[in-house]
Amino acid sequence: MSNAKIRVVVAMSGGVDSSVAAYLLKKDGYDVLGVFMKNWHDTNVTISKECPWLEDSYDAMLVAEKLSIPFQVIDLSKDYKKKIVDYMFEEYKNGRTPNPDVLCNREIKFALFLEIAIKLGADYIATGHYAQVTESKKNNKSLFHLKSGKDKSKDQSYFLCQLNQFQLSKTIFPIGKINKKDVRIIAKKNNLVTADKKDSQGLCFIGKVKLPDFLQQSLKPKNGNVVLIDKSYCGYKSYSNTEGIKITSKKIKYNKSDGEIIGHHNGAHFYTIGQRKGLSIGGRVKPLYVLSTDVVNNIIYVGEGSDHPGLFRSSLKVPTSKMHFISDPKKIEVKNLKARIRYRQALQDVSFTKNSENYYFNFKNPQKAITSGQFIALYDNEELICSGVID
Repeated sequence: MSNAKIRVVVAMSGGVDSSVAAYLLKKDGYDVLGVFMKNWHDTNVTISKECPWLEDSYDAMLVAEKLSIPFQVIDLSKDYKKKIVDYMFEEYKNGRTPNPDVLCNREIKFALFLEIAIKLGADYIATGHYAQVTESKKNNKSLFHLKSGKDKSKDQSYFLCQLNQFQLSKTIFPIGKINKKDVRIIAKKNNLVTADKKDSQGLCFIGKVKLPDFLQQSLKPKNGNVVLIDKSYCGYKSYSNTEGIKITSKKIKYNKSDGEIIGHHNGAHFYTIGQRKGLSIGGRVKPLYVLSTDVVNNIIYVGEGSDHPGLFRSSLKVPTSKMHFISDPKKIEVKNLKARIRYRQALQDVSFTKNSENYYFNFKNPQKAITSGQFIALYDNEELICSGVID
């Protein structure tokens, strides 16, 4: 089958990456359709000129016209609010920190958008992610593998850590084998209007937002205490749980009596572990960082300095029900298992033990600001093999 008979629907965001993805597919002779997803309307909380959807959709349309490919805009705002925004509010309300970009990819781009694309006759969808998909055979059955992008400084495989086999089987990442600088060169050579456009920042499909203002749409301010925890109070210790699994940890849950009240905040649910900005408490020798939040009693626990031991943990737990395996579950048993707990973090050496209820991950080096609700992604060399929601 020639590429001309293969329809690829490209998610065009109005940025340079998806623009070049569409260009490369068109160059390779595919039947390409460009689609812009409109997922957010409320500009009250977006920072001016950072990610206005109208401007982005216009840029995407201009690129589509330049490439002579059909183009349309679809409105997924109701689904986005239900699946992403409402989930974010609930997680923050419960003192957890969600990753909307991971959820957006799992629930919107590679689920709802994929369904719509198939109805439009798509054989595949494509995005401008810096990642790669490869295929192998096992017992005459195809297995699809998610791998890091060639440009390690832009690798976005972490954001795709919740994709499944069907989603990967229907996805093409045209720029996965290209460096970012070359993507811009391609865009300039072909006079694409997005060639020099800055990379978007902030929440998936919403843009750069004032997070407290965004959260206050649903979560109300509530005055509470800020409690300072001394460094000497956060030593590491090793212990075994009831099933004999060795855990290296530290005190991560505090009481009001563990430190001194040094100020007040407007709601524990507006803060996350590792946060520095937004505390508005002066007069300290070193900057203050959030060590822990207690949304039940509305207390924030903080420590002085980025080296405060309360910011670091050597272990984390993921409930078995929250583990997601992309291909073969046995791949997690590789000897040199690596992990990252946030985008662009260097891969870290990690080992694990498990029981029927939980996976316990132990890092060779203590990790900073491990936060409940975030995702840990596990790698075997370049391949992302599984992920889980941190408890």
